Amino acid sequence: MNISKLLDNLKREGFAVSFFENNDSAVKYLDSQLNKKTIGFGGSKTLEELNLFETLSINNEVYWHWRQPQQEARSNSQTAQVYISSANAIAETGEIINIDGSGNRISSIMYGHEKVYIIVGINKIEETFEKALWRARNIAAPLNAKRLGLKTPCAVSKEMKCYDCSSPDRICCGVSVLIKKMNGIKEMEVILINEQIGY
Repeated sequence: MNISKLLDNLKREGFAVSFFENNDSAVKYLDSQLNKKTIGFGGSKTLEELNLFETLSINNEVYWHWRQPQQEARSNSQTAQVYISSANAIAETGEIINIDGSGNRISSIMYGHEKVYIIVGINKIEETFEKALWRARNIAAPLNAKRLGLKTPCAVSKEMKCYDCSSPDRICCGVSVLIKKMNGIKEMEVILINEQIGY
């Protein structure tokens, strides 16, 4: 794993980058940066494990469909000043990959906000784009399907992998690949944490 290569490539593509040795430092940093903002959250075990909703809600208006009525929270998230998401995988070459079922997360990380933060643990880093895409489809998506108790082949079979299924429960309906900071967003910052967190 070449973290310095990843950081250099992200910076070259216009992303702001912050690296933290542990979860607590990352949470404290975000708490110091965000005050009296409207903030939308994407569905994310990483954000949940960081207790970020509880921390940021003290001084901000935070919208998250994991803690509030789904449709209202998703709508409010799309027009928030700030959006925070994790990633399903990130390549050392700089590509950031997310898989989505409803589209709220992959649309919000690309458009409609003053600033977007993407929080990534070192367990999400892969050497190449191809390996990162494989990780998103064959590790992150099946784990999320299992967490949700869905009846997709990846969730119920013994072998955890993507079956490219036609199940009505399928959650990998869309894949986003960020290769550069989006033009319509003033700043996109990748928060890289030197710990394993999320799927």
